[in-house]
Amino acid sequence: MSVRRCLTTKILVFLVCILLIVVIPSSKGANSQTNLLNSFPFLENNKIAVLQGLDKVTARISTLYVSIDENVLFGTLSINVRACFKTPPTEPPESIAFIEIHKIIDGRQVANLFTGWMFASSPALSALEHAVYDVWVVDCTNSSNSSNTKFE
Repeated sequence: MSVRRCLTTKILVFLVCILLIVVIPSSKGANSQTNLLNSFPFLENNKIAVLQGLDKVTARISTLYVSIDENVLFGTLSINVRACFKTPPTEPPESIAFIEIHKIIDGRQVANLFTGWMFASSPALSALEHAVYDVWVVDCTNSSNSSNTKFE
């Protein structure tokens, strides 16, 4: 079991290194998406990102089903998913999403809080740093069980 875990960790580190070197320097999400698909042709492109958000004040966790290029409001945050990829069943499980998160005050975007890739297997690797909210990727899929938001 430790050999398998070591191999999985090395593969994940390799993927992260490739993302840091090849994909992230691109200035736009669309370019990053194309570069990612070219670098990792085994990734499956999905239409819906499954995110979870924690409101630290109320201690409520919300599951958000966000379509690609759709803005979803979570508290005072505007969340936009630009790309969502998932490894096929023959590979170690991983979901990767390119996400933009903005702060909204009086209906206007006033601050860019996060722009980048989030990994389902390592939420702390690239995380939103906010005093009230936490947002992380759970999965990428092509269908959702709920139309927008499901509260647990």
